[in-house]
Amino acid sequence: MKKLQGAHLRKPVTPDLLMTPSDQGDVDLDVDFAADRGNWTGKLDFLLSCIGYCVGLGNVWRFPYRAYTNGGGAFLVPYFLMLAICGIPLFFLELSLGQFSSLGPLAVWKISPLFKGAGAAMLLIVGLVAIYYNMIIAYVLFYLFASLTSDLPWEHCGNWWNTELCLEHRVSKDGNGALPLNLTCTVSPSEEYWSRYVLHIQGSQGIGSPGEIRWNLCLCLLLAWVIVFLCILKGVKSSGKVVYFTATFPYLILLMLLVRGVTLPGAWKGIQFYLTPQFHHLLSSKVWIEAALQIFYSLGVGFGGLLTFASYNTFHQNIYRDTFIVTLGNAITSILAGFAIFSVLGYMSQELGMPVDQVAKAGPGLAFVVYPQAMTMLPLSPFWSFLFFFMLLTLGLDSQFAFLETIVTAVTDEFPYYLRPKKAVFSGLICVAMYLMGLILTTDGGMYWLVLLDDYSASFGLMVVVITTCLAVTRVYGIQRFCRDIHMMLGFKPGLYFRACWLFLSPATLLALLVYSIVKYQPSEYGSYRFPPWAELLGILMGLLSCLMIPAGMLVAVLREEGSLWERLQQASRPAMDWGPSLEENRTGMYVATLAGSQSPKPLMVHMRKYGGITSFENTAIEVDREIAEEEESMM
Repeated sequence: MKKLQGAHLRKPVTPDLLMTPSDQGDVDLDVDFAADRGNWTGKLDFLLSCIGYCVGLGNVWRFPYRAYTNGGGAFLVPYFLMLAICGIPLFFLELSLGQFSSLGPLAVWKISPLFKGAGAAMLLIVGLVAIYYNMIIAYVLFYLFASLTSDLPWEHCGNWWNTELCLEHRVSKDGNGALPLNLTCTVSPSEEYWSRYVLHIQGSQGIGSPGEIRWNLCLCLLLAWVIVFLCILKGVKSSGKVVYFTATFPYLILLMLLVRGVTLPGAWKGIQFYLTPQFHHLLSSKVWIEAALQIFYSLGVGFGGLLTFASYNTFHQNIYRDTFIVTLGNAITSILAGFAIFSVLGYMSQELGMPVDQVAKAGPGLAFVVYPQAMTMLPLSPFWSFLFFFMLLTLGLDSQFAFLETIVTAVTDEFPYYLRPKKAVFSGLICVAMYLMGLILTTDGGMYWLVLLDDYSASFGLMVVVITTCLAVTRVYGIQRFCRDIHMMLGFKPGLYFRACWLFLSPATLLALLVYSIVKYQPSEYGSYRFPPWAELLGILMGLLSCLMIPAGMLVAVLREEGSLWERLQQASRPAMDWGPSLEENRTGMYVATLAGSQSPKPLMVHMRKYGGITSFENTAIEVDREIAEEEESMM
C-alpha cells in the first residue's frame, strides 16, 4: 500500500525530448555543448589566431611578385577594391556562421542540411593542402638548420652537388665590374643547392618515377608534424597560447629585415621597381583577376579555418571589429613584406649587375633560391638567413595549426560522444596519417607532386565551395534570417554594404574568377618540366572531387527525408530543428522553441517524426519561414 501511495505521489516524469537542459539535472549528458567543446582562454587568442592564419607564406612570396608584374603601385587600386567586394564580406560571413552556431565545417550545415556536401568538400581541400603545406615547412626547417653554421652551404661552388655551370656572385664580375660571360648560361650556388642537394631532383625522371626517399627531408617532415601535433594537442587551449609568439614574432623579424634592406646600396632601385605605378595595366582584366585571387587565397576564405576559430568564441565576441582588424592588417603586412623583399632584391641586382626583373621570382624560387642567395652577400649572412627562415617557419605554422584544427573540429563535432573525450588521440592519428601520405613529397621527385597538389587541390574546387556557401546562406537560409542571427550576437544588423556584397557582388566576382580560371587554364609545369597528361588528369579529378561532394551531399540529404521529391528538397533545405546558438541562455526569439542544448544522437526532427505529435515545432518553423519570406518580398 505504501509503495502504491509513493508511486502515486511521485513527481511526474518528463520525457527527455521535452526537457530543457536545466530540467535534466545530473543526467549523464554533456548538455553544455560549448563548455564541453572548449573555448578560447584569452581575450586575444582568437584575434591572434586569425592574424596568424591569414598572414602566411603567400604574403611574403606571392604578393610582392604579383604586385610588380601587375602594375606596381597601381595594383593596389584593384587589390583594395577586391578586398572591399570579396575579402571583408566573405570573411565576416564565415566568422558569423561559426560564432553563431559554435560548430565546425560539417555540423554547421544544420543551417541547411541540403548543402552539407560543401562542408565535406572543405575538409577534402584543407586535408590535401595540409599535406603539402607541411612539406614546405619541412623545407624551411631544413634551411633553418643549414643556417646554423659560420658559412652558408649555398654560398660557394665546389661542393659535390655543384656542376660546371655553377658561378659565385663574387666572380661574376671582373676587376672593372664588367660581366665576363653570359650569366644566362650559369647557375647560382643557391639554385643548385636547392634543386640538386635539398630536392635531389636529378634522381627523378619525372612525376611518374619519384625515386628514393630523401631521409633528411623525411626527418624534417616528421619534426614539422611533431611540432604541429604538440601545439594542437589540447585544441585551441594550447594553439591559442602558441600564437602569442608565432603570430607576433614574424612582425619583429620582418621589421628587422626591412630596416636592414632599405639601408643596403641599391635598395631604392628594387623598391622603385616594386611600387612604380603603371596605370595602363588597370585596363587589363588579368590585373583585376590577379588582385581578386590574391585576396581570396590570402585571407583563407573557404578552407574552414575562420569558421572553426570563430566557433570557439563566446557568443557576443565582436567579430565585426575583428574582421576589419585582420583583413586590413593582412593587406598592410603584404605591402610591408614587399618592401622588405624588394629592397634586398634591389641590392642583389646591383651586386650582380642584372635588372631587378631578372632577379625577382615568386613562390619557392624566392624563398629557397633568390633570397638565400641575397643573404650570402650580407655581412653576418648566417644570422640574417636564420632570421628569415625562422620568420617563414612561424608564418607557416600558424596556417598549419588552422588546417589541422579545422579537420579535427569538424569530425569531433560530428561524433562528439566518441571522439571528443579522445580528441588528443584523434589529433595524433590525423597527424600520423598525413605524415605517411606526405612521404611521397620527400622523394627525389617530390617537388613534382607538391606542384601538382598546389595547382589543383585548392583551385576551382575552393571557389565552387565558397560560391555555394554564399548562395546557401543568403538565398536558401535567407539574408534576413542571417542578419537576424547576427543581430542576436552583435546587437546590430549588417548594413546595406554587407547585404549587397553577400547577395550580388561577392558571388558574381567569384563566378568571374571561376570562369577565368577555366578559360585561362594552363597545364602544370616546374621549370622546364612539363607534366604528362595522366598527371594533369589526376589534378583535374582532384579538383572535381571536391565539387562533386556538393551534389553527393544533396542526394544523401534528400534520401533521408520523406515525401515527394519537392517536399524532400524543402525539408532538406530548411534548418535543422536544433540549429541555433549552442547555449540555452543565448537562444532567444525563434530559437527558444527548439530545445536548446539538446545533444540527442538523433536530430530533433527525427524524434518528432518517429514518435509523432509535437507538431508545434514544425508549425513554428513554417511560420518563421513565412514571416521572413514576407519581409524579403517587402524589401525587393
